[in-house]
Amino acid sequence: MRFCKFLLVSCLSVVSLVSQAETVKGLYLVREPVNGQSPEERDQATQRALDTLVLRLTGDPKAAQSPGLAAIRKDPQQIISQYGFEAGPPEVLKVDFDPGTTEQALRRAGLAMWGANRPSILGWWLNDSTEGSSLVGDGQASAAPLRRAAQHRGLPLRLPLADLNEQIVATAPNLEGADPAPLHAASERYNADALLAVHAMEEGGQWQAKWQLWLGDKKEAGSVQGADQAAVADAVMLAVNERLAPRFVARPGASSEQLLEVQGMNLERYASLGRLLEPFGGRVRSVDGDRILYRVNGSVDQLRAQLSLARLQEAPAGQAPVPAPVAPVQPTTGSPVPAAAPAPIPQLRFRW
Repeated sequence: MRFCKFLLVSCLSVVSLVSQAETVKGLYLVREPVNGQSPEERDQATQRALDTLVLRLTGDPKAAQSPGLAAIRKDPQQIISQYGFEAGPPEVLKVDFDPGTTEQALRRAGLAMWGANRPSILGWWLNDSTEGSSLVGDGQASAAPLRRAAQHRGLPLRLPLADLNEQIVATAPNLEGADPAPLHAASERYNADALLAVHAMEEGGQWQAKWQLWLGDKKEAGSVQGADQAAVADAVMLAVNERLAPRFVARPGASSEQLLEVQGMNLERYASLGRLLEPFGGRVRSVDGDRILYRVNGSVDQLRAQLSLARLQEAPAGQAPVPAPVAPVQPTTGSPVPAAAPAPIPQLRFRW
């Protein structure tokens, strides 16, 4: 059955396409530590939760202070579904923000947003402390602060098994080195989008970490400090969020309308691609067999970064099919038939 016929059958169940990009769970749920349950402590923690959420959704540390959010900062309850306290240690205030009203508030404020579909990150994390050197593996107790930090900053983090072979590869020289080839080879079985290498060291009761991030052909790097493992983990994840977000957010005023053509479509891919294009206001313009034309708002670089999460390949200009002209409506009289209107030319073409 042709793909265009599938689109007309709204009652069909949709199975999402398996891709490396992950939908971040709990993106609008924020936990903030508190010292008691007094109204003053609750109000302060609510403000911190709002700051955390805005930074999580935008990657912009200045966004929470935007004049357009002044009313929300004065009364955050406008966008909160529910909140409650959780026993510790540490005791936390759990704030559940409403996705719909939150997104509306941020867009009215003119803020760029990063959608819930984000690149999966495989973290190679080596801790060097007074107790020795250890690679953090999935399921270990030392993985807990990393997972909490990743969730707090809105990042889908995966961790390796940290078996003997991986411990041989994930050494300090490899984690700090400029060549990611050894880590890439060890990462293949985890099928993640991005590779994060971190060497964390304890010195004088404080922690510091050097980190490197590879996504596609681009590299980011930096160093952070923290009072303990949890603090340094949060600092790394915050830095990663701030570096990744500009690649994917659709900035109001900095974006332009684009025509995007995708080849090799089917129903499953249509559902998955629709979620990826949500931050760019993707709308179907036309369907021709297994080709679908979207109207989107975003920069070319941002769209390329987002589509790479679904492993789409950009079609070279020489391989792009020539769009068929749009046939005119046949007149009912003997008047001359007008020439066929030229088909719209997509600025971007991708294929599965």
